[in-house]
Amino acid sequence: MMKVALIGADGQLGTDINNYFKKQGVEVAGLIGLKDIDICNYNESRDILKKISPDIVINTAAFNNVDGCEDNAMPAFNVNVIGVRNLALICREIDVPLMHFSTDYVFDGKKCTPYTEDDCPAPLSMYGISKLAGEYVLRYILDKYYIVRLSGLYGRTGSVGKGSTNFVEQVIRIAETAKEMKVVNDQVLTPTSTTDAAEKIFELIQTGKFGIYHMTNTGSCSWYEFACEIAKLMKLDIKIIPVTTEQFGAKAIRPRYSVLDNMHLREIGLVDMRCWKEALRDYLKCRDEDNM
Repeated sequence: MMKVALIGADGQLGTDINNYFKKQGVEVAGLIGLKDIDICNYNESRDILKKISPDIVINTAAFNNVDGCEDNAMPAFNVNVIGVRNLALICREIDVPLMHFSTDYVFDGKKCTPYTEDDCPAPLSMYGISKLAGEYVLRYILDKYYIVRLSGLYGRTGSVGKGSTNFVEQVIRIAETAKEMKVVNDQVLTPTSTTDAAEKIFELIQTGKFGIYHMTNTGSCSWYEFACEIAKLMKLDIKIIPVTTEQFGAKAIRPRYSVLDNMHLREIGLVDMRCWKEALRDYLKCRDEDNM
């Protein structure tokens, strides 16, 4: 039986990884927040992971407040770079692979076609820089690694770094108290379900093929189109107003186009994930069933 040390087991992605892996018979040692492990503390993390003695370490911990990174970069670099460095050194010592998650924000968005793993990163924000630096540090230290880049992630648990919510829940929540909301229409991505990602992560680990992988649902949309689809499926009484990035006025610069092509997954024989619209429908269906 495979034994996994899962860092961030209570987070948006970690929760679905934990649930799915256990259904597959995997022994999961779930590490929850700073109370169980502080990846910025090398000695503490080393002792904890050596005691668990896992077959693989999966790290979902991240500082992902994109705008907050612009004014306060140190927390992002501590978690997204130094923390990854610590885990990589520990995994090298105990001779196990490390799976780490990155982002579509490592790209500058100047392409008009989906980014493959072979495209050159060029992040536009402190957050993107910190995530790319974490990738480089991991690759520098460790040979046995999976770097998985995700995009527009949403899951039932929400994201701790974003107030325990996600974009889908934000749209639904705003519709409860407002008649309209403004959403950017010039940033294109692929919304990705944590449920789907967890299943594909399990498949990837079974291959034993290390490297960098893009992992998203298929298709693409703007944030505005994503919001409209949520409103349509939920029959929300709210007007979605498209605005430009400049009009929205976020502090950090986002790529205008950050759709990811899961090329490396296909190259190792794994099939593409389903369309983002289908994944969203299932998410909302399960959400309604949970609330009944």
